[in-house]
Amino acid sequence: MNYFITGISTEVGKTIVSAIVVEALEADYWKPVQAGDLHFSDTDKIKGMISNAKTTFHGNSYALNTPMSPHAAADIDKVKIDLTKINRPITDNELVIEGAGGLLVPLNDTDTIFDLIQPTDKVIVVSRHYLGSINHTLLTVQKLQEKNLDIGIIFSGNEHPTTEAIILKKTGVVFLGRINEEKGFDKEVIRKYALDFRTALQSF
Repeated sequence: MNYFITGISTEVGKTIVSAIVVEALEADYWKPVQAGDLHFSDTDKIKGMISNAKTTFHGNSYALNTPMSPHAAADIDKVKIDLTKINRPITDNELVIEGAGGLLVPLNDTDTIFDLIQPTDKVIVVSRHYLGSINHTLLTVQKLQEKNLDIGIIFSGNEHPTTEAIILKKTGVVFLGRINEEKGFDKEVIRKYALDFRTALQSF
């Protein structure tokens, strides 16, 4: 089974969620496109947060130097992102795939992160509370529903019951859990959340 992690915007907690899902399922991890932070990439961050010995980390299809939208970062590096060259790793294990930014972040002039999602993927939307996040979450889910995908949602940040309730009511997606504000996310914290999330993820 493949789990695609996307967010309603950038900096909403996709990498933390990816680490939790990887740890909970002892799944493999793959980030197709990394833009910026090549010295300490999202793959490196997750390696430092998980404890299990089963996970395999697969290399990026594209590793771009500038922390900006992949299409623009690719232009600076004088390359063009080609979907036919983004090949999913072959593994017998479950695979967690982390997107970049939000769902409609462009990869090139025609393709977006949305085009990386396959019909059999289970998609986990990470929604963080801020002014406008309800709109961004509903639009993200609506776009995903065009593919009739299995969609779950994880809320991150301080709990906001009215926001979470209206999102769940209007979308009908599976609520997988929430991640609270923490002083930091080390192996111990990730392990704790992984145990909390495991049952929900396995039945998703």
